[in-house]
Amino acid sequence: MWLYLAILVGLYYLLRWYRERQVVSHLRDKYVFITGCDSGFGNLLARQLDLRGLRVLAACLTEKGAEQLRGKTSDRLETVILDVTSTESIAAATQWVKERTGDRGLWGLVNNAGISVPTAPNEWLTKPDFLKMLNVNLLGVIEVTLSLLPLVRKAKGRVVNVASVMGRVSLCGGGYSISKHGVEAFSDSLRRELSHFGVKVAIIEPGFFKTFVTSPPVISRSYQEAWDKASPEVKEAYGERFLARRKDPGLLDVAPRSHVSVSFC
Repeated sequence: MWLYLAILVGLYYLLRWYRERQVVSHLRDKYVFITGCDSGFGNLLARQLDLRGLRVLAACLTEKGAEQLRGKTSDRLETVILDVTSTESIAAATQWVKERTGDRGLWGLVNNAGISVPTAPNEWLTKPDFLKMLNVNLLGVIEVTLSLLPLVRKAKGRVVNVASVMGRVSLCGGGYSISKHGVEAFSDSLRRELSHFGVKVAIIEPGFFKTFVTSPPVISRSYQEAWDKASPEVKEAYGERFLARRKDPGLLDVAPRSHVSVSFC
């Protein structure tokens, strides 16, 4: 019995060693398009992939963000301004990607752009508050993906969608968890459909990292703004003490991370 167990353990480590030894070749011939590169994960991933030699096509929301990214990367990396809530902006960016990738297609698409506010108890929010979040975090992901799928399919590439641990458990009200649940559902169906074409689909479920999305001042301000717009009935039901507890920096803050590593394979 122990002999069989030792053989199984040995085979497991041999398989893991083999998988970890696999490397992607001809990186300089592969294009990766990343959304939300002004800051956070998207910015870090763009810089890491550029260092590894891939041809990074980085989408930023602002020209300032694009300029700062170009200042930290090689001449291979190119930027484009993209608002994932705008069909016209997505169409323009798609054409821009086509012109650069040509017959190679798009080896990687990373849907990273996202927002975390408005966040507050559901009863404090309105339909436009939910729509604002869904337009960026879910509908933006869907439209960008559908627009670029022909290029990904041409390269038999991969789609990586940034979801969240809150796509599994709804820790707060508002549209954030709803949008991330939706990203996971969309990715799951897409994965099954595109496997026929040799295209891979994956999700990443980050926890709490120090980025703008988890900034305590930003989230605290969102609570206050929702409270200020809430009806008298809601304010009477919840009370000022409830608001104060939700805005407590000790509850909103996250542990500092000295280094965040983002890999892409």
